[in-house]
Amino acid sequence: MSKGQGYFFTSESVTEGHPDKVCDIVSDSILDAILKLDSNARVACETFISKGLLFAGGEITTSAKINIKNIIKEAVKRIGYNKPSLGFDYNTCAIIDAINTQSPDIAMGVDIGGAGDQGLMIGFACKETPELMPLPIILAHKLAMKLSEVRKKNILTYLGPDGKTQITVEYVDWKPKRIDAVVLSTQHTEAILDKTGEHITEKSKREIFDKIINPVLGKLIDKNTKIYINPTGKFLFGGPAADTGLTGRKIIVDTYGGMAAHGGGAFSGKDSTKVDRSACYMARHIAKNVVAAGFADKCTVQLAYAIGVADPVSIMIDTHHSGKVSGSVLEPIIRKIFPLTPKGITDYLQLRRPIFTQTAAYGHFGRKEKDFTWEKLNRVDELQKAIKI
Repeated sequence: MSKGQGYFFTSESVTEGHPDKVCDIVSDSILDAILKLDSNARVACETFISKGLLFAGGEITTSAKINIKNIIKEAVKRIGYNKPSLGFDYNTCAIIDAINTQSPDIAMGVDIGGAGDQGLMIGFACKETPELMPLPIILAHKLAMKLSEVRKKNILTYLGPDGKTQITVEYVDWKPKRIDAVVLSTQHTEAILDKTGEHITEKSKREIFDKIINPVLGKLIDKNTKIYINPTGKFLFGGPAADTGLTGRKIIVDTYGGMAAHGGGAFSGKDSTKVDRSACYMARHIAKNVVAAGFADKCTVQLAYAIGVADPVSIMIDTHHSGKVSGSVLEPIIRKIFPLTPKGITDYLQLRRPIFTQTAAYGHFGRKEKDFTWEKLNRVDELQKAIKI
């Protein structure tokens, strides 16, 4: 791309009331409940949700005794599905528990410190935002979080738990310049429908813009920014009453909004022996520290593992032609500074704690929660000492 040319990039987010996110939150709530009692548990929990039904399955090996149905009901209640008028109610939904123990063939390799599966895991960081994340996904998450905050605080009393956001950013010379389009779709009650019953009122659109969109996006919006609020007209039926949900179906929302590659593995419901989760966290940690150290404006880290083998079978560092140091120089230094075995990652990032429910919505990366150890910039000085630029 020659200098002066531009392009547009779009990322989306969803609220915790989206059916897929309900499933992620339930799966991670089960994981956290087990880790509170048994930090060495092996957990791989999947959730499926539909109208009036929630199904939890997977493989769990633990000494903990928990009431899975109560944990599920409490998670759904926290999200906000607490009355029949929303189409799904934690009090009345049917819950099926079909969880088994981990396969002994997998356990054999994990017991000696190996990875719980093969696969490739991607981490990414860039200088577009203070969080060292791509701007479109950070803004989409902040908008979704604001939507949920306004609902939970009853600032706009007609909002429902389900919602989606989408941000299109215009880039010039590879740098974000402005927001070109904003899409916000929110579940709502009949109270804000116009006389036709097919669209929400202009008054409610103004309220949604004033209370949700403008406080988050502010000066990034200009007179040419296109704003779409509930573009289909109305969104009465949302959540599990309108669509099925499944754990792990929002992996691009969970990571970098499509700006970076993805290895394909989902996170929620998995303990740290599953490198789908733990190695992705470590790859993000490495990429963020590399960018913060000044070695690149943009960095992708790929880690690859074989089932039952502790050390990664490969490491790739790509600085996307923005680096002051090549990936081949960085790779042996990274191997030396960062622990990369499943056990090493787990101990280093403290992943045996019950911290995962809070990761299940609004992204696993680019957030400031104190338990998100993979977001720490605690290896910048060590990297700078090892590599002089």
